[in-house]
Amino acid sequence: MGPVELLHMSVFSQSFSPCGRFLAAGNNYGEIALFSLAAALSPDATAANQKPVLTFAAHEGPVFSLLSTDSVLLSAGNGEISAWSWTELTKKNVKPLWTKRPNYKSGLEIPEINSMAINPRDNSLAIGAGDNNVHILDLEHGAFKATLRGHTDYVHCVCVREREAELLSGGEDGAVRMWDSRTGQSVHCIEVYKYESCARPQHGKWISCLTTDSDWMLCGGGPSLSLWHLRSLSPTSVFPLRGCQRQAAFHQDMILAVGEGAFVSHCLLGGEVKAQIPCTPPSLNTLQLNTRSSEHRVLTVGGGSSNIDVFTNLSYRAFSFSF
Repeated sequence: MGPVELLHMSVFSQSFSPCGRFLAAGNNYGEIALFSLAAALSPDATAANQKPVLTFAAHEGPVFSLLSTDSVLLSAGNGEISAWSWTELTKKNVKPLWTKRPNYKSGLEIPEINSMAINPRDNSLAIGAGDNNVHILDLEHGAFKATLRGHTDYVHCVCVREREAELLSGGEDGAVRMWDSRTGQSVHCIEVYKYESCARPQHGKWISCLTTDSDWMLCGGGPSLSLWHLRSLSPTSVFPLRGCQRQAAFHQDMILAVGEGAFVSHCLLGGEVKAQIPCTPPSLNTLQLNTRSSEHRVLTVGGGSSNIDVFTNLSYRAFSFSF
């Protein structure tokens, strides 16, 4: 890849391997790179250990979403999902196990797939797509079994609320929809931009990030990042972060968020911004915590550059992987 492509690279997605020793990252050119955390974190690591052990072309368009099961890396690009065996990838064999495409209404347009979430209850995959729908893929039988309709614009993000058998989706239409994952019915619809404390009309109404922790939900985008109590369906904290947040995560008694700006925001549940830790990319799209290996417990963030920053301690960047 030439210097111009590297200059214009964006990292959209990341996922850790089931063993927690590798990180996969997807970029705007349809490539997936595999980095060895074990090698990069070893005491005798060199600059060479911060480069990919493998880079391969996975999709024609950007890789907007990556997700790992116990054995497989799932990647989503322009309208399709591919599955790759982690065992084979670590041996540098890059042949997809399968590639599937949801049943889109029109054969002409190819809607991008923006987000995926696994529902462990029935081993299904929820897929948030650019055709305004959430598609459900049965991973056991490899067949699409439902389409959840209700959003009136792109679906940007999906997540699973396991205990309640619910799926949540956030879209360009400004709505967060809660679905009963057993029946596929929409049970609640929260239009976040209509709440005065969250609304930021200058940024729009779209929801770009969404995550849950049992009775709590974090969402943001055009509206401010906010924490909601799902039993009362009301916002309890609104975080005074500038710009749009693209991904957020619960971590211990804190919230980590990334978006516009070259930093990771550390927020307290009450709504205060405790710290903003500098990063190398000028803006960020993706944040991942490696909970799969106690030995390689890191936070990795990527965005508008070919670098992925690695934090061994949440308060400073240890080093950067680079494509």
